[in-house]
Amino acid sequence: MIKTVTIKNYILIDDITLELNKGFNVITGETGAGKSIIISAIDAALGAKVNKEVIKTGTDRAFIELVIEVDENFDNSMFEANGIDLNGKEIIISKEITPSYNRSRINGVMVVQEFIKEIREKLLDIHTQHQSYNYVQQKNHLTLLDNFALKPHRDNVLTFKEKYNKLISLRKKLDDMNNRINSAKEKEDFLKFQIKEIEDCSIEDVNECEKLEKELDILSNIEKLKELSYSSYWSLNGEDGSILNALSSVKTNISKLTSMDENTAEIEESFINAYETLKDIASQMRDYSESKENDNERMEYINERLSLLDKIKRKYGNTLEEVLKTYENLSNELNSFETVQEDIETTEKEIKLLEGELKNLSNIISNVRKELSVVLSEAVEKKLSALELPKSKFKISVEPAEMTETGEDRAEFLISANISEDVKPLSKIASGGEISRVMLSLKSIFAQADKTNTVIFDEIDTGVSGKASQAVADCICELSKSHQIILITHQPIIAAKADSHFYVKKEQSDVTKVKVFDLKDENRVKAIALLSAGEINDESEAFAKNLLGV
Repeated sequence: MIKTVTIKNYILIDDITLELNKGFNVITGETGAGKSIIISAIDAALGAKVNKEVIKTGTDRAFIELVIEVDENFDNSMFEANGIDLNGKEIIISKEITPSYNRSRINGVMVVQEFIKEIREKLLDIHTQHQSYNYVQQKNHLTLLDNFALKPHRDNVLTFKEKYNKLISLRKKLDDMNNRINSAKEKEDFLKFQIKEIEDCSIEDVNECEKLEKELDILSNIEKLKELSYSSYWSLNGEDGSILNALSSVKTNISKLTSMDENTAEIEESFINAYETLKDIASQMRDYSESKENDNERMEYINERLSLLDKIKRKYGNTLEEVLKTYENLSNELNSFETVQEDIETTEKEIKLLEGELKNLSNIISNVRKELSVVLSEAVEKKLSALELPKSKFKISVEPAEMTETGEDRAEFLISANISEDVKPLSKIASGGEISRVMLSLKSIFAQADKTNTVIFDEIDTGVSGKASQAVADCICELSKSHQIILITHQPIIAAKADSHFYVKKEQSDVTKVKVFDLKDENRVKAIALLSAGEINDESEAFAKNLLGV
């Protein structure tokens, strides 16, 4: 509900603040006093288009602020998503209008007009002779119809929405996988070529290149190696003059020495060990020299192998270890393409199953909607008749439509105010008096189904008098038990039913000013008397007191 409305420098208004109440709030005043300016300001704060012409002459900016209280069930997810704190379920909406810009804020956070317009549908309906929001907009009709239904139907609608969104997600997943498969088909042959190229190298040792390079170095220097090794052997153990021959006489001398002095035994043992070691080395040098042969075939193989491995490294990694890692990645990628096809088949089965479930659920939902549309259409017609529109025809059309998250139906409210005319969309109603009563009828019937807590009617009594006025008054009173009503009226019968009464007065001296008074007791009697007779006298005051029951 709207708790307070503050308006500054807006059209004819200098500075007013209305403290509104729950239930039925009525606004009266002479024609042209500025009552509709208040509604216009509320509308502007909630996203209606305005221009700089609304700024009061002589001032540089207009300002409007609404303090709105929401109940504990209010969906505040939109606010949380935009970083707006509700401050204990209280929304402060403000709008500043200057010649160069318009700025809107919610609880101090600047927001765009689209956001304001989106939340207004959650907060209130405004019905004037020229515009009417939620109930006229066809996009809301299906939701209103569903919300009026019993819980099992509402649960089905919610389940349908969840399943439909899952279906959309699965379809997107399927599209992505099919696109991937199509890309894979183009890439698969190349992947297989790359994998085979690496496999053909038969890499078993990541250090193979280093080992082959060492072996090649040996084969390339085989003659030099034979020369060095055999020369070493000859020097150690060749003919006369070799090292071992020379050491043989040393060995004989040390042996004699030890036989004469046992203290030199260790020396003899060490020498003999060294001598035998040199003999072994000489033998090894000879064997090494004899084992080395030129192997051109092996050298050619190694060169070819190193060339192949270098080529692979240039393409797939700087080292054989990196090449094998690339091979693993390529294999995984190829395998993933193969598993995608399996995933596609699984997803297609899920989609088919879900489509069947949605179709069945859609039929159930559609049947309930069609049954409910008949019941509600009759209820609205009865309400219209009670509001002195007895010839009106009302129909809620439920027609097949393309599947969306709401089902496979399109709902629209259709009406004819004249018995000779066919029903037409609600937005085509031309008469201001008729549309006001139609909106009041709909609001009364759908009060339990819609989510808005505040309803504003601007001159709902246009074209209404006598018995119809009483019917309108009774209907508004009934509606005010569940909704906050803000109503501009010229009908004393309607005004007298209000819980709170505000009187708008225009004063003109050097400048024109609009003032608002919260009427109580005797002042309210006088306002009702003025509405009923155009002047205050004993007869009109008596009539007003009778209406007010005082």
